Amino acid sequence: MPPIYLDYNASTPVDPAVAAAMRPLLEQAFGNPSSGHWASTPAKAALERARGQVAALIGAAPEEIVFTSGGSEANNLAIKGTFFAPNRQGAHIITSAIEHPAVLAPCRFLERFGASVTYVPVDRTGRVDPEDVRRAITPQTFLISVMHANNEVGTIQPIEGIGEIAREHGIRFHTDAAQSVGKISTNVNELSVDLLSIAGHKLYAPKGVGALYVRGGLELEPLIHGAGHELGRRAGTESALLAVGLGTACVLAADLAPMERILALRDRLWQALQDRFGERVVLNGHATYRLPNTLNMSFVGKVGSDILAQLSDVAASTGSACHSGRVELSPVLAAMGVPERIGMGAIRFSLGKTTTSDEIDAVVTRLAWIVSA
Repeated sequence: MPPIYLDYNASTPVDPAVAAAMRPLLEQAFGNPSSGHWASTPAKAALERARGQVAALIGAAPEEIVFTSGGSEANNLAIKGTFFAPNRQGAHIITSAIEHPAVLAPCRFLERFGASVTYVPVDRTGRVDPEDVRRAITPQTFLISVMHANNEVGTIQPIEGIGEIAREHGIRFHTDAAQSVGKISTNVNELSVDLLSIAGHKLYAPKGVGALYVRGGLELEPLIHGAGHELGRRAGTESALLAVGLGTACVLAADLAPMERILALRDRLWQALQDRFGERVVLNGHATYRLPNTLNMSFVGKVGSDILAQLSDVAASTGSACHSGRVELSPVLAAMGVPERIGMGAIRFSLGKTTTSDEIDAVVTRLAWIVSA
């Protein structure tokens, strides 16, 4: 069987249109966008055009977009930049128990500098209750950070409701939208967010580029100090090449129609697995509020990593980790209260633009042989 890629939540291939848009930048527009002479003019124009394309996708103004090296840097800039900003009031952060490490690690880092962090729980489907966020607020709360959609189980959070609570209390609100951009609507005004992180390689742009939306008027302390690039928010010579890649990917991502086909394939996969295995398979994540491309399911009583090892020609993932020969339950599934007997058998299949129905059927056939062996 030819190799099958079902790990689009981990990384996507570069879209051919993105590669085509970037190619001229490898030989032309090589100047420093900040130099101010004839060689910099085309690079600066390409950079700012890309900034506008990213902004348009999320309903922002171009000057509210900061280019970064990826989603992790965007998250770090949002969290650390807010903590160290000169106008910060308070030292309390609220986040969720199932955030990506690029959010959890900066929060733990800031605890060394006097921050206190509340990790609000999630329910069995991986959803945060906005009222838990409201109850966690104290007079010292200066930042709330809750991801838009979980990378592992695909559960979509009630960001709009949390955003309203944050605004009621005058608290800055950040969301990690690395997994949601290009899959569902991510308009910053509809979501009521002040900061939003984007990762290029999650939406068919290259690795090494991302963006942070910063609502106009908000002050951030830069992570990288130097010359005044990106309106003083991130020092370092900008890459017009990578910016064009992200900008083009954002233009393509504005059309969510392809997600309908991907959703149908995801549901085809889940239905076929249920038909084959019945009660021996369990869905992890919310049945409705879930990314259209993501299926995280468990083979009850099995170990997901063992199954994937036998499914070597299929690229998929499991949230469990192996340490010293012992397999441990995914922290996300543990936070959701998934029993070990179910959670240890978890596998995440994440579909994308090139996924076909023949691939879905082939995976089901292979799984039937492996799990029944």
